Amino acid sequence: MAIEVQDLDFDNAGHVKALVTVLNTYSQEEGGGQQQIPVATQEQLPERLREFPTRHVLLAADDQVPVGVLVGFMVFSTFKAKPVLNIHDLAVLPKHRGKGIGTALLAAATERARDLDCCKLTLEVISSNEGARKLYHRCGFGDPTESSATLFLNKVL
Repeated sequence: MAIEVQDLDFDNAGHVKALVTVLNTYSQEEGGGQQQIPVATQEQLPERLREFPTRHVLLAADDQVPVGVLVGFMVFSTFKAKPVLNIHDLAVLPKHRGKGIGTALLAAATERARDLDCCKLTLEVISSNEGARKLYHRCGFGDPTESSATLFLNKVL
């Protein structure tokens, strides 16, 4: 098993297909809302994401087969006057979990954040996703057994 993490190449049809496949697979699981990403959204996603100025998209491959993605966006900390890399999506195809792919993606994101002089990495996780919470804890993202003092809320528009 050889895990490799690289920037997603939006000009590579295989990379783009992997991005949509991995995210759509995750979206159909409990943690992703248990619904397929609408076909129109799947079709628009690569180009819309490519055009988004603060995006960072990493693709993980296991023996050269794409199996995981991390999508992050730069935001800004007003309290530190420095950028923050927010991990919006981290997904690994189910049969490839437990192989260190999520860890490799998070390590690459951490390296990217340091290179960009970020003051921190942030992410959200569904509280019932024990596997993800344990992974994030192992990678330095707080204690998975304690609730966070910060709540992430959303308003659907």
